[in-house]
Order: sequence, then structure tokens, then C-alpha cells
Amino acid sequence: VQLVESGGGLVQPGGSLRLSCAASGFTFSSYSMSWYRQAPGKERELVAAITSAGGSRNFADSVKGRFTISRDNAKNTVYLQMNSLKPEDTAVYYCHALVTDYWGQGTQVTVSS
Repeated sequence: VQLVESGGGLVQPGGSLRLSCAASGFTFSSYSMSWYRQAPGKERELVAAITSAGGSRNFADSVKGRFTISRDNAKNTVYLQMNSLKPEDTAVYYCHALVTDYWGQGTQVTVSS
């Protein structure tokens, strides 16, 4: 099983990034997927989740209206579109298949001027 995140980087406040997570080694389309993040000195927190067919999405209150989660089951990929980024969004972002122990290695997002 592999979950490989990409798309992180340094962005100015108010900017946008799109994270991708490419999955392999399991039946991606059968699992709800999620994005978590962990900032220095803080616990890992759920950012967004999407059901297996993409029909339902949930977001942390802190990112509602700014972040969107989507998936392409044909490409075994889940995305996190992040808009209007704030310095407090700075963290390592992880892809996770819900109800499993499948985690990606993380991608760093830094929001700073």
C-alpha cells in the first residue's frame, strides 16, 4: 500500500495550493479518504474527508469555505484544493484512508510572506 502526497510548498497569505495524493496497493474506490494536518507542537487534526464515491464531504470548521476535497477514482487520486491560505494553515498535510492504517508520508505547506 502506498499513499504519495504532492503539491505542497511555500505560498503567501491569500494564495492557493492544490495537494494530490496518489494511492496504490488497495481498492481505492472502496474507501473514504481524508486529509489531516499537523502543525509543530500540535496534534494531528482532520482537515477534510470524502466518501468512497465522492457523494459526501466534511470539513473542519477552520477550513470551511476555503478548502475543497475531491477525488478521481479512475486515477486513484484524492485532492485538496486550498484557497485563501492563512499562516495558521502551515503544517504537514497527510493523506489517509479512513478506517485503515494507511497514511502518506506527508507534504509540507508553509504560508508566509
